[in-house]
Amino acid sequence: MSPGCPGSARGGANMAWRCWARAAGPRPHRLALLLLQPRRGFRRARPRSEEPPAAAAEARPVPPSPRRSLCPPSPTAAAGRPSPRRLVKPLLFTVGFTGSAFGSAAIWQYESLKSRVQTYFEEARADWMDKMRPQKRGDLRKQVNSWWNSLTEGQRTVTGIIAANVFVFCLWRLPGMRRIMFTYFTSNPSSRALCSPMLLSTFSHFSLFHMAANMYVLWSFSSSIVSLLGCEQFIAVYLSAGVISTFVSYVAKMATGRFEPSLGASGAIMTVLAAVCTKVPEAKLAIILLPMFTFTAGSALKAIIAFDTAGLALGWRLFDHAAHLGGALFGMWYVTYGHELIWKNREPLVKAWHEMRTKNTGKGGGGRSN
Repeated sequence: MSPGCPGSARGGANMAWRCWARAAGPRPHRLALLLLQPRRGFRRARPRSEEPPAAAAEARPVPPSPRRSLCPPSPTAAAGRPSPRRLVKPLLFTVGFTGSAFGSAAIWQYESLKSRVQTYFEEARADWMDKMRPQKRGDLRKQVNSWWNSLTEGQRTVTGIIAANVFVFCLWRLPGMRRIMFTYFTSNPSSRALCSPMLLSTFSHFSLFHMAANMYVLWSFSSSIVSLLGCEQFIAVYLSAGVISTFVSYVAKMATGRFEPSLGASGAIMTVLAAVCTKVPEAKLAIILLPMFTFTAGSALKAIIAFDTAGLALGWRLFDHAAHLGGALFGMWYVTYGHELIWKNREPLVKAWHEMRTKNTGKGGGGRSN
């Protein structure tokens, strides 16, 4: 042991190290100070902006729960329960849009009848020119015209509706359009947009099977419903049915507190189906996959209404049963009472439109003669 150093353990480890450093000279002393210096430079300091793991887990947004396959997953969750006062604006939109649809259909029918008389001789002349003109074999335009003329009036009417549904279905496949499609092409009373989705969601399908099934039913009943109502009145009923069924869905969601997005033409198609089955209850129907089993249209309507009523009461979430019931009830009411109350009383509107057209035509003719 070196002189001047305590020989007992009373000095502790620090005294022993200090004595060894004094005996070793100045260079080990500097090394000892270096070794005894705290290693702050080698320890990674935690950034102040970082949150603890528990807090980060709590702040991390929870991914939305998986939805039914007929509807896309919601990008954002609804914040709280919306107020029932939000139904006032959709109600006003439903009443205003329905009135505008039937008023426009009445004017459209007037203009259509007027144009048929004016174009009768032009069509006859065009047919005569086609017969005199040499025919081209394999002409694509001729084949398309031949196919188009082979369709019934009802099938030609719903072709545009089917094309619109296919176009909107393709928009769902574009990732950049997903948020816009969810905002304006799905209906939900808790959504930011309330009124425009009531109509646009009628042409919106996220599932290919959903769209194919709805369009097949629409195509199957198109001839019957158009022969029953006419082209113009059918368009007004179809569009109004989409808005009315969506409003019934809004009311049901407000009552049950289940704010899930809905989309599809099922509500409007239920109106078409219910109108035909109510007007022709003895018509024979069959399922496409089971054509050997037939049943009457009246029995089919009762079964569908019973199914959707049970689904609404039991809280089934695969379909929007409230929209189905709203569409079916509107179709039954319209062919029973609505046709007499609305369409048969369109004469004052058509007369006012005719007077306005005649007055404007007279003014225009006078201006040309001067």
